Amino acid sequence: MKVVILAGGKGTRISEYTNILPKPMIKVGSKPILEHIINYYIKFGFNDFIIASGYKHKIIKNYFSNKKLFSAKIKVINTGVETLTGSRIKKLSSELKERFMLTYGDGLSNINLKKLLKFHIKNKKKITLTAVHPPARFGELSLVKNTVVNFEEKPQLQKGWINGGFFVVEPEFLNLIGNKNVMLERTPLKKAVKTKNLAAFKHASFWFCMDTLRDKKVLDALIKNKKSPWLK
Repeated sequence: MKVVILAGGKGTRISEYTNILPKPMIKVGSKPILEHIINYYIKFGFNDFIIASGYKHKIIKNYFSNKKLFSAKIKVINTGVETLTGSRIKKLSSELKERFMLTYGDGLSNINLKKLLKFHIKNKKKITLTAVHPPARFGELSLVKNTVVNFEEKPQLQKGWINGGFFVVEPEFLNLIGNKNVMLERTPLKKAVKTKNLAAFKHASFWFCMDTLRDKKVLDALIKNKKSPWLK
C-alpha cells in the first residue's frame, strides 16, 4: 500500500529554517522530520512512499535519492510550489489507483497505523482521518481565588478533537477534489462530510505538529530526554 506525504508547502511560520530548507527537511534531533515520519510507517510494514513536494523540491529529491540510507521505495514528485494540499493529491491520481495512506510532512504521533487501517476498512468510508487532541500551547493554571494552587505544562489537551492527519483514502475520494486549486481541508473533506464518507479514528495519545520554532524545540527536547513516543 502506498503512503503519500504532503511536503510541498512554504512553512512560513518557521521561516528561521524555511528560508533555506523546505519545512519537512528541518531536523528533529539528528534527522529531518520527514525521515522520522517515513521510519514510523516502515515500522508498521509500509514501504512504498510518494512524497508530494513543491517548495525547494530539489533538496528533498536529492536527499532521498541516496538509496543507501533507505530500505523503502521512495518517489519524490514535484507537485508545484503554489499547489494547495487537495490539488497536490489530485496531481498524483495516476499513481493512486488503490487504497492509500496519507499524511502531512510535519506531524509526529504514536498512532497504531494497523488499527487505523482496520478501522477504515470496517467503516467503509471514502476517507478516514485521525482525530487528535490539540497540544497545549500554554501552561494550565489551577486557581483558588487569587492564588495559584497548581501549574502544569501539559503537552496535550484532553478536551476537543482536531484533524491530526494520518488518513486512509480510497481512490474514489479523488473525485471529490475537482480541478480547481483547493485545500484538502476545505471543499473535498466538506463534500465527504455531506455524503457521509468521512470517518474519524480517535487517537487520544501523543500527536504533535511542528508549525513554529517553539514546536521544533519541544520535539528536540523529547528526543534529547529520551521521551519521544514515536520512536518507542
